[in-house]
Amino acid sequence: MPSKPIPGSTGEVLTCLPSPYLPHPRTGLLYLPRFLAKCRYVKEHGALPASYAKNFKRGLDRFLCLHLGIDPSAVEAIVRAAGSDEEVERGLAGLLPADTRAAKWNRDLVQKGMTAAGREFLLEALTKMGCADRAEEIKSVPDLIDFDEGRIE
Repeated sequence: MPSKPIPGSTGEVLTCLPSPYLPHPRTGLLYLPRFLAKCRYVKEHGALPASYAKNFKRGLDRFLCLHLGIDPSAVEAIVRAAGSDEEVERGLAGLLPADTRAAKWNRDLVQKGMTAAGREFLLEALTKMGCADRAEEIKSVPDLIDFDEGRIE
């Protein structure tokens, strides 16, 4: 039977966040709904749990914003100021470039962790989770996120 993460090995796990593989309805950008959900969580709760806060507006959040040529704090500000999802979408429409190059970003995202250094990172993370036996199955950083949050059994 394949191993599962040791409870608490990565800190608190938020199962309320969407998968990094979920596309944004208007732009098609993978991961954007997750970043927006993290911004909403901060707005509603004041902060993310420590296990998520360390990468908030860094890590994949930042890589997405670098791809788009925007500041992650600008996205957070839109979410903080908005009273509805529609207002968030209007704010994003004014912030995001006309061409988000979604296909390029989506391809890059799903390959994060597939370099030699990335595979070492994934193996180290899986080992800390007590799941080194899953290294051949968990092939990317988005896979690792989904595995940690229980979307990959």
